[in-house]
Amino acid sequence: QVTLVESGGGLVQAGGSLRLSCAASGRTSSTYSKGWFRQAPGKEREFVSAINWSNDNTYYADSVKGRFTISRDNARNTVYLQMNNLKLTDAAVYYCAATRGSYDNPTNYRYWGEGTLVTVSS
Repeated sequence: QVTLVESGGGLVQAGGSLRLSCAASGRTSSTYSKGWFRQAPGKEREFVSAINWSNDNTYYADSVKGRFTISRDNARNTVYLQMNNLKLTDAAVYYCAATRGSYDNPTNYRYWGEGTLVTVSS
C-alpha cells in the first residue's frame, strides 16, 4: 500500500510560481515512479510530468516543458513539482500518483493522492 499526500497548492497570479509537494509513505513507495496529473473543471485528467524511480529520468507534457520541473528527495520520500511562469490554463486540481508502468497514461497509475488546488488569477 502506498499513500500519497499533496500540498503546496494555492492562489497565484499569472506569471508567478508555486511548488507542489507529494509525500509518499508505505514500505514499497520508493520503488514506484511518480507522476503529476491535473484536472480542470469539465476536462479530462491530463498528464503533466513524471519521474522514474530507478534512473531519475523525467518526462513532461509539451504544455509545461520549460516552465515546470519535477524532482525528488529520496531521504524525505517526497516528489516536487516546481511550477514557474504559471498561466491561466494551468489552473486545475493537481494529483500525485504512483506507477510501475508507463508514465503518461493515468490508467497505469495504481495509487493516487487527494489532489491540491492551483488557482491562477489574471
